[in-house]
Amino acid sequence: MLTAQQLVILDRDGVINHDSDAYIKTLAEWVPYPSAISAIARLTQAGFTVAVATNQSGIARGYYDEATLNAMHERLNALVAAEGGHIAHIAYCPHGPDDQCDCRKPLPGLLADIQQQLNLTSLKGSWMVGDSLRDLQAGEAMGCRSVLVKTGKGEKTLAKGVGLEHALIYADLAAFVDDLVADVLN
Repeated sequence: MLTAQQLVILDRDGVINHDSDAYIKTLAEWVPYPSAISAIARLTQAGFTVAVATNQSGIARGYYDEATLNAMHERLNALVAAEGGHIAHIAYCPHGPDDQCDCRKPLPGLLADIQQQLNLTSLKGSWMVGDSLRDLQAGEAMGCRSVLVKTGKGEKTLAKGVGLEHALIYADLAAFVDDLVADVLN
């Protein structure tokens, strides 16, 4: 049975794939970090469960539709599977910042969805890996341990230095996974 300590929740844009201030609107624009794909596979192989929590306000803004988003996620799942890994669940918020939803990070709705989908009583002790403060705030609201990666918006988030008191800082997802897997194996 899965425990919260075996769960690693990832933000998508800026952690798994390159981010863009103009939004990732097409499958062609969705460009993964190769090291992130192999890192997700290594997590799976080390006994961790991986989930993704991603704000996708580009849907509400009309930049792309859910079919396009699904194509991106199908590609992500296929790449991870080809490396021997698995993503257990992808939770996404299609709403805009003014839509008054409960799922848009920094609110914890996406993480609550992951908790429910994976049949966990709590996320306390899980890992939340993101490149922005809102990712970490959503995780901390659910009892997750915080990891900020410097990819995507991570360097800008780090430069602000606000709200990072409890966060571990890593160059990228692969560097975090190296340490996490090494700790498990030792």
